[in-house]
Amino acid sequence: MAEDHETRPPSAGAGAGRDADEREEGEIADDDSGHAPPQPNLPAAPHPLEHAWTFWFDNPQGKAKQVAWGSSIRPIHTFSTVEDFWSLYNNINHPSKLVVGADFHCFKNKIEPKWEDPICANGGKWTISCGRAKSDTMWLHTLLAMIGEQFDCGDEICGAVVSVRGKQERIAIWTKNAANEAAQLSIGRQWKEFLDYKDSIGFIVHDDAKKMDKGLKNRYTV
Repeated sequence: MAEDHETRPPSAGAGAGRDADEREEGEIADDDSGHAPPQPNLPAAPHPLEHAWTFWFDNPQGKAKQVAWGSSIRPIHTFSTVEDFWSLYNNINHPSKLVVGADFHCFKNKIEPKWEDPICANGGKWTISCGRAKSDTMWLHTLLAMIGEQFDCGDEICGAVVSVRGKQERIAIWTKNAANEAAQLSIGRQWKEFLDYKDSIGFIVHDDAKKMDKGLKNRYTV
């Protein structure tokens, strides 16, 4: 007499067609739905920036008490990912909320926003002026273009500063090498494009600015 053999369709899985009592210990029944099992909600990986950046604040109250220029500037926080930037930006005062006399800087990490910094010493700055409490959008777009490496000559950029004064606000981009005319002009032109800024802007060399000459002239204009 032929032996009895268990038969089942070859396409069936190891646990198909059998209830829980018939499956071996640890055996999992096939999922006939055709859908993958749900995955846990894992946090998204952070998006690193090409450079780490540091926010600095120059307190106008500190300026009145200090003799040496720049001695009232303090680092606030360093960030190196897109997520860190937004977390910080959304929890700090924007230029329109800063007191008159304040300066807020965002510079590549390890570069101090001072003329004396070795990386800044031979550079200069492009400057845009606007009416009081009008710089919030331009400041944000400047930061995004800078940390997002949108400038063709981004390696030339040290950082940016927004300065709040009585009747106006100024935003400036500091660069490394004022003698590199092609790079400076590229940065100035692209900056205007990013901000959709129509007026002319000028580039001042730090060495010229140190002289405090009222007749100070722009080295470059775009």
